[in-house]
Amino acid sequence: MADAPTAPRRTLYPPIEPYRTGRLDVGDGHSLYWEQCGNPDGKPVVFLHGGPGAGISTDHRRQFDPARYNILLFDQRGCGQSTPHASLEANTTWHLVEDIERLREIADVERWMVYGGSWGSTLALAYAQTHPDRTTELVLRGIFTFRQSELDWLYRQGANEIFPDKWDEFLELIPEAERDDLVAAYHRRLTGDDPAAQLAAAKAWSKWEGETVTLLPNPHFIEEFTEDRFAIAIARIENHYMINKGWLAEGQLIADAGKLKGIPGVIIQGRYDCCTPPATAWDLKKAWPEVELNFVPDGGHLYNEPGVLDGLIRATDRFAGR
Repeated sequence: MADAPTAPRRTLYPPIEPYRTGRLDVGDGHSLYWEQCGNPDGKPVVFLHGGPGAGISTDHRRQFDPARYNILLFDQRGCGQSTPHASLEANTTWHLVEDIERLREIADVERWMVYGGSWGSTLALAYAQTHPDRTTELVLRGIFTFRQSELDWLYRQGANEIFPDKWDEFLELIPEAERDDLVAAYHRRLTGDDPAAQLAAAKAWSKWEGETVTLLPNPHFIEEFTEDRFAIAIARIENHYMINKGWLAEGQLIADAGKLKGIPGVIIQGRYDCCTPPATAWDLKKAWPEVELNFVPDGGHLYNEPGVLDGLIRATDRFAGR
């Protein structure tokens, strides 16, 4: 697959406000914040944010033509404006798949496009493979599927060789005797009873990820990732999903790619994505030949890097008229 073109590049649509917001009680003590933006009569799309645990932002709305799309965005369990904050109870991939279906009913649509990046791509694949009859198209970025090799890349061997100085910072909190399983070591601290230790672990966990997701260093981005409330949610929830391997069998989402047959799809993948390396996107492409895979030659992991964003906007524009 050839690398995507680099110019001229598309950018975000102008800022918009929701025309409708609400909360959904999904049981187990969880209440989800959701919003709809754009054209109420437009093409339905659900936006699935990353993390897990990151939440939605106002810029996420702007990846879709507001005149042509009816956009539903929501904060997944435990993050953003959803409550309770940073909760791990009844918070699994399959709970979220059920939540998406409940939100589809609130949106009063039969089928919709599913858009997800990073962890959002995992959730999008899980949803589409469970409900292919409800999925019109898939737009995915930074493919992640919870295979052991992908977990090892971030937390054992791989990204540490590209960011050795940042890796050493990540290790500092963990005694050498516990470093054979960093996900488990951080889990003990993120779920422990000491609030100070929990926050320190959350900041270290979130900062390590923040260092790997940008093509070039971005101090402002690291500040956002280490803000107390954000760090607690993303670190606790993300680690909870990592230690449970997303409640997925090894290789499940790629093995089940045949369930996506007939669903048009586009993958935008940064060539130099050090958080979710391109090998996973390539493996998914081989298992799902119909999908269009575009490698961005100067792209990392984040959706708002110029080349990655260009590819995403072009994909949403292309599907807007279907």
